[in-house]
Amino acid sequence: MMTTYLIRCFFRANGFILCFLLISCAVKAQQKLNVAVAGLTHDHVYLIMNSYQKAEVNIIGIAENNPELVKRFKDRYKIPDSIFYNNLTDLLKKEKPDVVLAYNAISEHLAVVEAAAPLGISVMVEKPLAITVKQAERMAELAAQYKVHILTNYETTWYSSNQELYKDVKEANTIGALRKIIVHDGHQGPKEIGVSAEFLSWLTDPNQNGGGALVDFGCYGANLMTWLMDGKAPISVSAITHQIKKDVYPNVDDDATILLEYPSATGIIEASWNWPFSIKDMEVFGANGYMQAVNDKTLRLKNNGKDEYKIYQAKTSKPIYSNHLSYLSAVLKGEINPVNDLSSLSNNLIVVKILAAAKKSAQTGKKVILK
Repeated sequence: MMTTYLIRCFFRANGFILCFLLISCAVKAQQKLNVAVAGLTHDHVYLIMNSYQKAEVNIIGIAENNPELVKRFKDRYKIPDSIFYNNLTDLLKKEKPDVVLAYNAISEHLAVVEAAAPLGISVMVEKPLAITVKQAERMAELAAQYKVHILTNYETTWYSSNQELYKDVKEANTIGALRKIIVHDGHQGPKEIGVSAEFLSWLTDPNQNGGGALVDFGCYGANLMTWLMDGKAPISVSAITHQIKKDVYPNVDDDATILLEYPSATGIIEASWNWPFSIKDMEVFGANGYMQAVNDKTLRLKNNGKDEYKIYQAKTSKPIYSNHLSYLSAVLKGEINPVNDLSSLSNNLIVVKILAAAKKSAQTGKKVILK
């Protein structure tokens, strides 16, 4: 009798554990975002595809009308035919994703929002938000009308170095009041580093990308500076651009320097497709010290009166700010309100205004006052 009783207890206990594990797995599966992908021409799409391969996200639909691209991704990632559509409108008639991720030309971002927002679906686009202020403001109108989120994804948002620098500067006041911010972003050039032909075709077309290096890399600095300046636009924007490799990039600039004037600080953005190596860093000078986010993990600090720099590794970011999928999930669940986050609509409206003013300044040779 005792043996029978023990056997029953064993199976009840293990049955409970098995049930718990199954429920846990189901909950975990439900927590994964169901996303629709708009376009495959932006090479950043490989990031979401890698997440798909690792079962970190559910891709329930892909809108792409280039048959060569469809075949390439279908074969590489073993994606079934059933989730491919020729356009986003047809996709959204069949599926209701948690969010649409746009991996197409910047000029096509507005069309993505126009298709998704009226259905109550939020959108995250790759940087920058839009190619014109008019397009960006229309996207903001749709977001407000249909109460959806329109977010922008930057690689540098998920750098633990940038997140820690922000806390040290804005919350701990480690280096005092901000005086000058210098952001470097660039590489040898998109063709030189071997981006896909589909990506290169629109990245170097001013009608589809809005410009060259000024837009492609200048947006990073504008985004970070707006964040550090508490979501305030600069007073004025000045810029110079160059076409150093006219034979390679005949239609757009390949080097840009942008100067932002704030009431008590100056921002300098250096963006280029002409550097001997890839770089994404940020230097911040305060009244009492200096900090640099050297790369995605490394920080450098020098306080007033000290001769040597302190070089150290940034702490791991909170899970919410570790990658765009975690961040998106938190925003969509209402766990965070992206008021002045790097991905926020308010920040990126200012980014587009800065880029538009920089293009105008470079063309006219004059300082542009932002209203």
